[in-house]
Amino acid sequence: MSDYAENAIDATIAHQPSPGERFYPAFEVTPELDAAASEYVTHYPEGKQKSAVLPILHEIQKKFGFISADAIAWVGEKLNISAAHVLGVVTFYPGLRQMCPGKTHIRVCRTLSCSMARADSLFDPICTRLGIDKSGIDHHHPIGVSPDGLWSVEGVECLANCGFGPNMMVNDLLYEKVTPELLEEVIAKHQNA
Repeated sequence: MSDYAENAIDATIAHQPSPGERFYPAFEVTPELDAAASEYVTHYPEGKQKSAVLPILHEIQKKFGFISADAIAWVGEKLNISAAHVLGVVTFYPGLRQMCPGKTHIRVCRTLSCSMARADSLFDPICTRLGIDKSGIDHHHPIGVSPDGLWSVEGVECLANCGFGPNMMVNDLLYEKVTPELLEEVIAKHQNA
């Protein structure tokens, strides 16, 4: 970990080990990543380059699975902003993760309309079926990962499909009106992929 981790926000950026890490490379600043970040910076006017923080973080998460403390420090250096500012962005947006998910990541919508459509009834069967220990999932550790790292589950705020709940996403595929039967079909489909 970088020297950055020696300060008061250690607990917030502390590495949370995950079995899913075996499916993603460890964070490193590659020439491709640096070039992509530099390209994002060019999309913003002089003096506003720090606005590139969000697209750069998305690029990092796409490649490495999550936003690590080293990634936070690098983005801060790249954009000439504090790592605390970058961390503020990471912790503000629920789509950005500080823990590596499993190879196949399931997001279950938990907002009001999906809750009224019984989205809460999906979480336990997903955890049971995939061997995910639900007891470790909380506000500070929102992702549960199976011991083999193949699966993870997370309750999320709004998948923007409110009229068709309960909704869930598997990686980037949206499933609506999820019933126990559809849930089993979806898991089987992704197990065989």
